[in-house]
Amino acid sequence: MVNKKAPPSIDKWLKEAKSDSVAAKVGMFLVHNGVVRQTPKTKVREGINEGSLVKGMEFSYDAGKVDEAITETYKMEGIFYVKVWLNEGKLEVGDDIMYLLIGGDIRSHVVDALQFLVGKIKNECVTEKELRA
Repeated sequence: MVNKKAPPSIDKWLKEAKSDSVAAKVGMFLVHNGVVRQTPKTKVREGINEGSLVKGMEFSYDAGKVDEAITETYKMEGIFYVKVWLNEGKLEVGDDIMYLLIGGDIRSHVVDALQFLVGKIKNECVTEKELRA
């Protein structure tokens, strides 16, 4: 099993993004930080309470599929900057799963792109196995 990674600095990410050649086109940056929660996915998403709690997660991803998802996101209207970091290995409650940074021209484009990319990554690029307490 791969060891979990140290998370990136969002301050550094934003500094890099604002100095990128596309920065003059960007009117908004939006950051997503997914973390391991104690409440099982089945309870949060489906309302099914099995009575157990999550103590951690085994997390991995397909880098090629993530790159494809990023490429698709860049094709969305008004999107000029995308950066993704994904953790891996055995994660504990509170650990970072992912960071995404999206930069675009207007709020609606950036919000749509963030929703699209998070969904694409979660549904097509990663493997998550909750570890129950």
